[in-house]
Amino acid sequence: MQTAENIVNIALAPGHLRRVHHIALNVRNMKASRHFYGAILGLHELTGEEVPATLLELVAAGKVANFVTPDGTVLDLFWQPELEPPNPDPEKAFTRANHLAFDIDPQLFDRALEVLNSNQIAIDSGPVTRATGRGIYFYDPDGFIIEIRCDAV
Repeated sequence: MQTAENIVNIALAPGHLRRVHHIALNVRNMKASRHFYGAILGLHELTGEEVPATLLELVAAGKVANFVTPDGTVLDLFWQPELEPPNPDPEKAFTRANHLAFDIDPQLFDRALEVLNSNQIAIDSGPVTRATGRGIYFYDPDGFIIEIRCDAV
């Protein structure tokens, strides 16, 4: 975990992170969540060939659903049926967010790894290589998982 004592002056430059790639949320009730994001909010649910190849099996098994926001950000819903209900007080509720993913140019991915390692950022997992590209998952100072990912080259 990063502390004030071990901050190194090495960083990604402004503009290296290009956009939010996707947001992943853990959901207890997939049917209700799909209805909410699709029917109520009007987001387009990815189906058939729109589903990323790496998620086809999970989508077919009902464990993941993918939606697209009007600006193109993907919202992934991960079914976690054992989640405890959130506290009704929003200030005490545990987040249902899984992680926030930033997209980076594939040529800068190794630089991002160098920055994370140089700053002693706690890594959750990775780097991983998939058919869709590379990614690394790490923690922000509050323990929220962040991903930096790039497309396959």
